[in-house]
Amino acid sequence: MQEPGQKPGRKPAQGAGAGAGGDAGKDAKPSAGAGAGKGEKSSAGAGAGAGKAGATGRGAGRRAGTGAGKGGEAAGVSPLAGQLDRWLCACRDGWLVLRRRGSSQVQFWFIALAVGTAAGFAALGFRLGIAALQRFVYGAEDLHKLHTFAQTLPWYWILAVPTLGGLAVGIILTRFTDDGVVRSVADVIEGAALNEGRVETREGLASALASLITLSSGGSSGREGPVVHLAAVISTWVSNRISASGMTARDLLGCAVAGAVSASFNAPIAGALFALEVVLRHFAVHAFAPIAIASVAGTLVSRLQFGNITEFTLPVDGMLRFHAELPAFMILGLMSGLVAVVLMKAVFWADDFGSWVQARIRLPGWGRPAVAGALLGGMAIAFPHIIGVGYETTSRALTGDLVLGAAIVFAVVKVVAVSLTMAGRMGGGIFSPSLMVGALFGLAFGYVATGVFPNASGSETLYALAGMGAVAAAVLGAPISTTLIVFELTGDWQTGLAVMVAVSLSTALASRMVDRSFFLTLLERRNVHLAAGPQAYLLATVGCGKVMRPRAEMRESEIDASWDLIEQGIYIDGNATLERAMPIFERANVAFLPVVTLPGEDAPPELWGAVWQVDALKAFNRALAETAAEEHS
Repeated sequence: MQEPGQKPGRKPAQGAGAGAGGDAGKDAKPSAGAGAGKGEKSSAGAGAGAGKAGATGRGAGRRAGTGAGKGGEAAGVSPLAGQLDRWLCACRDGWLVLRRRGSSQVQFWFIALAVGTAAGFAALGFRLGIAALQRFVYGAEDLHKLHTFAQTLPWYWILAVPTLGGLAVGIILTRFTDDGVVRSVADVIEGAALNEGRVETREGLASALASLITLSSGGSSGREGPVVHLAAVISTWVSNRISASGMTARDLLGCAVAGAVSASFNAPIAGALFALEVVLRHFAVHAFAPIAIASVAGTLVSRLQFGNITEFTLPVDGMLRFHAELPAFMILGLMSGLVAVVLMKAVFWADDFGSWVQARIRLPGWGRPAVAGALLGGMAIAFPHIIGVGYETTSRALTGDLVLGAAIVFAVVKVVAVSLTMAGRMGGGIFSPSLMVGALFGLAFGYVATGVFPNASGSETLYALAGMGAVAAAVLGAPISTTLIVFELTGDWQTGLAVMVAVSLSTALASRMVDRSFFLTLLERRNVHLAAGPQAYLLATVGCGKVMRPRAEMRESEIDASWDLIEQGIYIDGNATLERAMPIFERANVAFLPVVTLPGEDAPPELWGAVWQVDALKAFNRALAETAAEEHS
């Protein structure tokens, strides 16, 4: 007996459909939610109908229960039972509202407080874990002087520690991830845009452990990226427990990120704005209150451990001669943008080169971090300042404790070390390295500026501060939050004009040479197109099965026409998205596309329905409207 959607004697031609469907459709049947983005499990049509039916049933049950309660009172049932039933119904209604429109409800703020606190403790635990492991492997008492202490260690120890750390990282990532790649801030941004505000939990926990080992054993990267993703894992767990809608889950994700960033930097203002500017990529009013609450909660967690102190201490002799020095800071901003582009391009080039070498010599996935660790160890023998986060060297640059030549050499070596760490798939973030490179470059620029115009220039450390903010802002693509992070890291608000000028120009220049930021460029390299905005990526969130008209609802003439299109190679896999379907509509100039699955190479296709172009456009318009409503509510 034939399958319901199978028509004998017809096989698809190899053409447009093969490119659209690919092999993903083999042995897979499209559902109404198929391809609607990672993490979507329910169908749209059936889910909507079930939701309405469920809501009707619940409403009928509430009305029946209330009536029974009132009738029961007349029959001798306790009034307390009826009151309890009405109270339970009100709680259920409130819970449904909280799940669907959470961030606009006061009750949601308590969840935001809990999530921000949990993210703050996660960031604190990650930082303390790095410190404990560094003390164990390097034996340093004062980790603020780790680079200085490392100069006294035997060379073979400096070489062995990152090599063994890379080997451990490789084993962890090979065991717990499919691709051997550490999850980072880019994955959090992708989860917010395409995955209903959720990220991978298993891979996220493995990535956090890998990054902790990397930063403790000599890897040259930052701790903020892993902490942000770890916080996203926490918010994903909460969102899954309460079955939060996409908007509510995204707001919870913003709360977790804000709590983690504020705890890492003791920067509550910057933490909240980082979550809005970088992760959610909008400043909707409904999200601001819970995210601000979570950010403050994360800061309080950090201050309970470390007190209200800044990460860096600046010298007191920093007066800005605004009118005379403004052109110099404008030039610094433009040059910092170029330095940021070099840093980002170096990381991407090193990653491509590492993949080429790995394929050429057939290096197993677990060996790539070990090789990178060995190379880093060899560099650290001569330049121990590349070890770990690098805040000691950053602090020396901000206080002018480095000469011109050392600042230039350290900046170049740091770029190479960061590229090796990232290309070696060892883990860690990009923010702290960008702070260090920016401070070193700014100090070098300051030495030149004050040397050429000694009577019209202030302190060279002001240039180090402005350069630090300018390079970091260009790398993150976040001028607002980065400017505030620089202020809160240093406690110096008097040089705001210089930092703002440098940050704005560096970001404007760098964003035109990459896809807006390091994270969005990284996603573009994976063919995830978020940089251009919702109009570019929303098609990828709508599955063809979500807008498909089932075969049972099609006329016989439409079914025959579908088979004719399949023979011409014009079809779409049921698990594909509208991002693949729309180019086929434009190229083939047809009103609808057959939706099929391919059971096997020799088996005939199964026709499950068709996607009409008008339905696809309506679905895209609805997605745009929902996104606009969320971003402006």
